[in-house]
Amino acid sequence: MARNNFKPYGRDFYGGQATGRFSNGRVCSDFISEAFEIKPTIPAYLDPAFNITDFSTGVCFASAGTGYDNSTSDVLSVIPLWKELEYYKKYQEELRAYMGRVKADNVLRESLYLISVGTNDFLENYYLVPGRSLQYSIEGYQSFLLGIARNFVSELYGLGARKISLIGLPPMGCLPLERTRSVMFGNRCVEKYNNVAKEFNGKLEDLVEKLNKELEGIQVVVPNPYGILFDIIQNPESYGFENAVEACCGTGLFEMGYLCNKNNPFTCADASKYVFWDSFHPTEKTNGLVARHAVKTCLYKFM
Repeated sequence: MARNNFKPYGRDFYGGQATGRFSNGRVCSDFISEAFEIKPTIPAYLDPAFNITDFSTGVCFASAGTGYDNSTSDVLSVIPLWKELEYYKKYQEELRAYMGRVKADNVLRESLYLISVGTNDFLENYYLVPGRSLQYSIEGYQSFLLGIARNFVSELYGLGARKISLIGLPPMGCLPLERTRSVMFGNRCVEKYNNVAKEFNGKLEDLVEKLNKELEGIQVVVPNPYGILFDIIQNPESYGFENAVEACCGTGLFEMGYLCNKNNPFTCADASKYVFWDSFHPTEKTNGLVARHAVKTCLYKFM
């Protein structure tokens, strides 16, 4: 079960609060919102501390641990992608009731939709749990996920979305957890997983090219975090980091979720020296670098 609503998660967030973000502070969507001069953090739709007034300028429907594949959300007991879409439909009606249909529909049409999903499908499902790997080759599974991505974008388009960012996969073989799992190979990045990420990203770009031709008036882009994050991991000192192998939380080798808790005596004092916060997720500092790169190279088109 993927949970993080407890310390030390969020210890460097505003007020030092754990907010459901898998980081010590802000995540990429927060930095992107700030770059667009909207607000520095995006509230979660299911957080009872917020209401439609807060959501009218940006809202997050994401569930950490989910994937394109519904079976991925089953593995980690999190909200599936289809349910996130149902919440979005409910939000649309709430927004129309709040500001009127014409104004709300214009807001929905002009909004930027950030979709970042896929890593869990491979690392926490396909390569970890028997099932999909027996059903599909890795190429077949990539095609299966891309089919879901196509349908998801098409459904968003039907609901009025016109500006969509389908974020690619990171160098997932370099996550601390995957390095730990491959300790017999010298604790290096798992090349097989990195190659899968690069292959998937290429196919995602091909899909987006087709969607932009097929769906009138849509603008879909693919910010690719692979290159910038891989460079940070390979050259951490150039970005002001000291450690790109172990994570800050706990031993930095395998802890995330419940294992990354305030009782773990090994958690680092300064997360800004680390590329990764827990064994699967970047620190706030890394998130900021990746987000700014996405804005500079791709998302600026929507500004």
